Amino acid sequence: MTPFSQLLDSISPAGAGRWSVNASDDWRQGRTLYGGISAAFCHAACEQFVPGLPPLRSGQIAFVGPATGESILAPSILRQGKSVSVLACDLIADGNVATRALFAFGEARPSSFDIDAAAAPNVAGPEACQSLFGDRHPAFAAHFDMRLAAGCRPVSGAPTGEMLVWVRHRDLDAPDGMSALIAMADALPPASMPRLVAPAAISSMTWQFDLVEPGRFKAGEWVLMQSRDEAVRQGYSGQSMALWDSQGRPILLGRQSVAIFA
Repeated sequence: MTPFSQLLDSISPAGAGRWSVNASDDWRQGRTLYGGISAAFCHAACEQFVPGLPPLRSGQIAFVGPATGESILAPSILRQGKSVSVLACDLIADGNVATRALFAFGEARPSSFDIDAAAAPNVAGPEACQSLFGDRHPAFAAHFDMRLAAGCRPVSGAPTGEMLVWVRHRDLDAPDGMSALIAMADALPPASMPRLVAPAAISSMTWQFDLVEPGRFKAGEWVLMQSRDEAVRQGYSGQSMALWDSQGRPILLGRQSVAIFA
């Protein structure tokens, strides 16, 4: 297996304003590159393209098509202001856009508001929880330690689509930056998967997330992730997502749209 830190370090220049990366098959989810690592590559390319960016505040990701083998990363500046910068990045595989990412970076500013998102639900710690997966799991999942804290496992015929899972990088050298968080934040199966009674294809189409406070993430620590489907109809679902650090403080809030072939 290729550890995350090694994979991130392998991103290399490939001409003016372009970078290349070749992810090994252990980072796949089915026939394509795992979405979290695709988004992380795009973020890392933006940071190399414009050094010294402010903290990441928000991301919008579209998973356009499959990506395998060598990929080209093509970042661009949409706007670079005094406090906020907006960058885009395409991940191109086999000559086609496979992932399109939009990131907003912003400096902290004085504000009369200081309102945090909801604290983490009260669940057992990771040491008391069992593995999310059994013997079968997507290839990329081997890079993360995932333990089910509440809800049901995928393909268990559950009446609800919700999971609370403790997650952390297995790579002890994974950095604390936002690329490592993005790579991990998409690791849970789609929230509707516990409802399935038999395996079926499910594919994320879009992912939007906001960072509550970027500095709270530490790659070596456990993060509690929640995924919950809110509407499932006509072969698509909308789900909410939330991440908290090991102290119960919110890190990230997000949403995903998912195609369900069942």
